[in-house]
Amino acid sequence: MSNQVVSKSAEASNIIQLDVFSNKNSSESVSVAGGTVNLMYYESILQDSIRASVTFADTGNSVNNKTALDGLPIVGQEKVQVKFSDNNENELNLVMYVNKVTPLSDDTTKSLVQLDLTSKEFIMNEKVRLNARFDGKISDHIRRILTDSNFLGTEKTLDIEETSNNYNFIGNNRKPYYAMNWLSKKAVSSQYQEKGKSAGYFFYETSEGFKFKSIDGLFSQQKKKSIIYNQSPDSRGENMPAGYDAKALEYEKDNRVNVQDKLHLGAFSTRTILFDPFNCYYEVMSKDAQEEQDSLKLAGKELPVLNKEFIRSGTNKEFSRTTYMLIDKGTLPTGSGVGKDQEQIKKSTEENFDPRNILNQSIRRYGQLFSSKATITIAGDFSLHAGDVIFLDVPELQTDTKNDDVNKENGGLYIIADLCHYISPKETYTKLNLVRDSFGRIGNHTSGNIPL
Repeated sequence: MSNQVVSKSAEASNIIQLDVFSNKNSSESVSVAGGTVNLMYYESILQDSIRASVTFADTGNSVNNKTALDGLPIVGQEKVQVKFSDNNENELNLVMYVNKVTPLSDDTTKSLVQLDLTSKEFIMNEKVRLNARFDGKISDHIRRILTDSNFLGTEKTLDIEETSNNYNFIGNNRKPYYAMNWLSKKAVSSQYQEKGKSAGYFFYETSEGFKFKSIDGLFSQQKKKSIIYNQSPDSRGENMPAGYDAKALEYEKDNRVNVQDKLHLGAFSTRTILFDPFNCYYEVMSKDAQEEQDSLKLAGKELPVLNKEFIRSGTNKEFSRTTYMLIDKGTLPTGSGVGKDQEQIKKSTEENFDPRNILNQSIRRYGQLFSSKATITIAGDFSLHAGDVIFLDVPELQTDTKNDDVNKENGGLYIIADLCHYISPKETYTKLNLVRDSFGRIGNHTSGNIPL
């Protein structure tokens, strides 16, 4: 298959363009592509912005017989045009900006410099505050914050999964990224999540644009690639098993659930205590993740099964984390407060936020997502992005080192939580941190999440 990522793909790839533009004169630029020692590009579902780190040799004749650092000069916020491709002709073409300049070494003829690059919106986030009122769906708020010229004003592609719930709030001079991550915890997907059973979104950026995706929506995607790890070399693709797109060169798993950490997070059981200050209504609710498992979109067969000895029986007894919440009524009702209709007064008894069906549901889903972790390294593949789903197969641990029977517990669907593309003059690799919420392999490397 021509699109397979084989061992040959780990050879040196191509940095097509790495131009740094002057802040003083936008038509003046210097290319550092020829002197690049390495380039590392990062994406993560836990990261608001894409990032890159470029290390290059800065010679003394880059600009007017001076180094690029002094001649341009490079002081921060410079525009950088970055274009690079892997050995399967997957190309990333990005406009980034210098966030940090670090001279690593100096001598009389050249120096080694590292530039930390980020997106334009990451820098704008430090200069913008939300000073407006927001009414309506949370997904609409995210779109407005990103595109409104009064806020981030981005022109990048948006992939925003629609929410089913409304939430009204005032910006209170919060930074845009802070507000969008704060809203993520309050969001319920209209397509992939059932209110009262699941909640929680991620806001992040990839080279394709900004994403606002629910946890269950991420697991509902079709697999992007099927990757296998075994002890047999792929011999530049000749020994690649049928149906797989790539072979992992390195694999490390971490299925150890830290019980104390998970209990602190409330990944499996939570309690909510609600109080309504208008009528002194008081309610205590507890939920167990096992009760709602059938309503979740899981990557594997089931959530971790914990020891029944530690289950506390009785109403509202089984919980490991408690959240206290004032019921939000009458603070920001939608509509006009003037005129004969007095719409705001009519809606003053409606709840702005529904903590019974959203608050701890999102807490549990965030805690469950990182139940199973794996880290793999493959030959450079720039078609992959944070948030993509891949199917990973690994061999069962047996005395026969050439055993290729797949592991039915650790194999299956994973979300790419973080990725790093590494390029040097000698090699090109992609490292992936993979996570999922459950255990047990379902489907296969050709069908993806369709059960066997």
